Amino acid sequence: MLCGALSADANAWIDQSGSDVDIHPLPPLLHNRPERIAPEVERLISELRDDYDEIVIGYADCGSYGAIDEMCERLGVRRLAGQHCYDIYAGSDEMAAMWADQPGTYVLTDFLVLSFDRVIWRELGLDRHPELRDDYFRNYTRVVWLAGRHTPDMERAAERAAERLGLPLEIVDAPGRLGPALGNLMYNSPQN
Repeated sequence: MLCGALSADANAWIDQSGSDVDIHPLPPLLHNRPERIAPEVERLISELRDDYDEIVIGYADCGSYGAIDEMCERLGVRRLAGQHCYDIYAGSDEMAAMWADQPGTYVLTDFLVLSFDRVIWRELGLDRHPELRDDYFRNYTRVVWLAGRHTPDMERAAERAAERLGLPLEIVDAPGRLGPALGNLMYNSPQN
């Protein structure tokens, strides 16, 4: 199972690698309430446990402050390494350096670029109260798009998102790391 924000990339990797894997995504909007992620993952594990020899978790810590790790330890399952999906897409050292360079970095993945209006703009209430944008994003200095699928259409969508936030856009090409991370999680030693 994994975060729905990762499912398109995970399915692409499954198709390419020929892996015999079932994906059970959970809603990406759980990230707006990270304290709900571990209980939802545990609920889905209990539903699926009898149907599979092994279940792995396609979540990093995701703001759960260790709750996902505690649940994984208790249930004997493994998760993706990292503090958040940005570590998976760009690498944890690269993300640490990016934030050390500019702590006010707002990061978008392909999923967030494609779903910006729904997941960010509307969820923050900016469709109803656009005057809150500057309050929400005052301390940000840039938007970094971790481009997994760098196409002209995706670049235009990332530019529109950054423009709506009133921030400059930087593009970091970050293709292809999720698949190997999932493969390592499923077929190799534990990553936690």
